[in-house]
Amino acid sequence: MASKAPVQSPPDSVAAVVAPPERADEIFLEGPRSRFAEFFTLLRVMRDFLRGFRALHFIGPCVTVFGSARVNPGDPHYELAEKMGAALARLGFTVMTGGGPGIMEAANRGAKEVGGRSVGCNIELPFEQVSNAYLDRCVRLHYFFVRKALLIKYSYAFVVMPGGAGTLDELFEALTLIQNGKIKNFPIVIMGTDYWSQLIGFLEQMSQRGKISPSDLSLIFTTDSVDEAFAARRLNHSGSDA
Repeated sequence: MASKAPVQSPPDSVAAVVAPPERADEIFLEGPRSRFAEFFTLLRVMRDFLRGFRALHFIGPCVTVFGSARVNPGDPHYELAEKMGAALARLGFTVMTGGGPGIMEAANRGAKEVGGRSVGCNIELPFEQVSNAYLDRCVRLHYFFVRKALLIKYSYAFVVMPGGAGTLDELFEALTLIQNGKIKNFPIVIMGTDYWSQLIGFLEQMSQRGKISPSDLSLIFTTDSVDEAFAARRLNHSGSDA
């Protein structure tokens, strides 16, 4: 009896066309592929940007709140994010998040419940990133780097709540852009002093050892208080006091 022929993977040109959205980043980062596949990827990236531009162009000045998707209602950090979302909405900001559960849901919920605007910039993932129920508008994207670019483009400031690797990625992306003069007057407020204490200590150590400038430490403001964040004028409608 003849043995079955091994199942072969489809050529990369076909994979580029039929790949599910949650694998878009994975396929893109696998390495060089055929010219057709690379061209098709370029079109998908352009479509992501176009979708974002159309969805976010008229949403007004935003502040983006980052943090873990693995935080439940009743957690002190959830409640703090909800309070921050409400305070930002009362100031007239649109509250933007990654659109998922946890801290993101809390910030969107806080804005929504005081009549503010609430927006999500979501990413296609096989886990965690189900859109929360407190969004006036949500754009779903395939590529992480497109999502990061849009969150910075349409934000006047970042609020960084306790989170994991993704939260750190967004924080240091913004810090690097500010440090190199690519974005200006962009406040970054880190909330949760106990949670972030070792990170702040490490940044101070980097400054002491000459790896970053002492002035770079002033790019972030750390607090546990929503009122303190606003009293320090780190968050305002112009961002001019960053």
